Amino acid sequence: MSERILIVDDEELIRESLSYVLQKEGYEIDEAENGKQAFDKVTRAPYDIVITDIEMPEMRGTELLEKIAQRSPQTFVIIITAYASIETAVDALRKGAYDYILKPIEFDDLIFRIKKLLVHRDLALENTLLRQELNRHYDFGNIIGQSAAMQKVFQTIKKVATSDGTVLITGKSGTGKELVARAIHYNSKRQHKRFAAINCGAIVETLFESELFGHKKGSFTGAVADKEGIFKVAEGGTLLLDEVSEIPYHLQVKLLRALEQREIFPVGSNDPINIDVRIIAATNRNLREEVAGNKFREDLFYRLDVVEIHLPSLVERVDDIPLLVNHFLEDYRKEMGRNVKGITNQAMNLLMRYHWKGEVRELQNVIERAMIFCEGEYIDTTHLPEYMQKLGTPNAFGGESTSGSVSLKDATKNFERHYIEQTLQRHNSNKETAAHELGISLSSLYRKMEELNIPVKQSSVPQSVGE
Repeated sequence: MSERILIVDDEELIRESLSYVLQKEGYEIDEAENGKQAFDKVTRAPYDIVITDIEMPEMRGTELLEKIAQRSPQTFVIIITAYASIETAVDALRKGAYDYILKPIEFDDLIFRIKKLLVHRDLALENTLLRQELNRHYDFGNIIGQSAAMQKVFQTIKKVATSDGTVLITGKSGTGKELVARAIHYNSKRQHKRFAAINCGAIVETLFESELFGHKKGSFTGAVADKEGIFKVAEGGTLLLDEVSEIPYHLQVKLLRALEQREIFPVGSNDPINIDVRIIAATNRNLREEVAGNKFREDLFYRLDVVEIHLPSLVERVDDIPLLVNHFLEDYRKEMGRNVKGITNQAMNLLMRYHWKGEVRELQNVIERAMIFCEGEYIDTTHLPEYMQKLGTPNAFGGESTSGSVSLKDATKNFERHYIEQTLQRHNSNKETAAHELGISLSSLYRKMEELNIPVKQSSVPQSVGE
């Protein structure tokens, strides 16, 4: 489909000349003899480009420009002007005109400018679509989870995304800490700037300061040129310091200074560089314990721990496993072009009973592997790793064999029953303590025990009067 161009000029000769030249270039051309007529046409049908004279009866070109900007902001306007009215053309550019051309019109120059404009438009549109896709991919609404633990995470992300405060994300490896950090960035006012991440545990200690703050040429052996550190790379955007607990203790004070003073010193330089970066830190360790063991600076910990987001492990949100499985199935179905429709109840039962040491990352890898080996329409237990298939034998997890048909509802009940029984056993049948660990109220625990036919045993440990 060819681009539509509207030519607006009160001189018929100019309109006809421009129409003839641009039609030969393959554009769809329309004409208007004044601004009012042109605006009526714009309101009835959209145009890609409007080429308009400035001085016209009934409505000047600048007024037409302002009306088009309000009515059809995606339409580009090119102003035609005489040398004497060049100041008016500059004013039109300030009001949103894309370009201007001088009379007498050089047709080759006009054609070149139109083609350049359309390339710019296509690139801008592509960039917008890519950014929308990126924002959609990292939208916190697309982080999978309906459990109470994950809903708490979502609520916190919503609140911190609109602020500029420092965030500390904690959780086991594989729970999705970087995904949450990206969700915060792409839903913040810094979303149009860069998101940069650095794994502090993967940096050689001697190069740590250089990687963070940069260095000057000749500042040490091998520094053959100036280098920007990750702080400067993320200027105006967000910087994720992943595995922040691995930063060498003697360098933590320099990181603290950078956060407090908003300036850094590249290695080999005495001149500070101002920085504007939002910091998000992530760790799989308990930083409070690290502080107590003199492995992490207390002042740096409190500077990072403005808002903490703790990501629950899969054992704390078993009900989310089917959602995650279906999400990964859909992704790999598109990526691999496979016609795998879903997963059997037996296989889902195994996934929900398995203890995921690698958390969500391990679950994702298992689903990818299953998709590769599955030749039918449904993933079954035979497509899962052998060490997981052993869970299907009797008494492997304190439950039934998966050799028969087990519904998802029954599989969930089996897991809940076993998990609650194990928790009660650990706490010597103290229901109040067990309920606290399970994250539910005491009354909810009693309802669950009744629903799952778990016998109510008396605890040897005194419980509260309310029980």
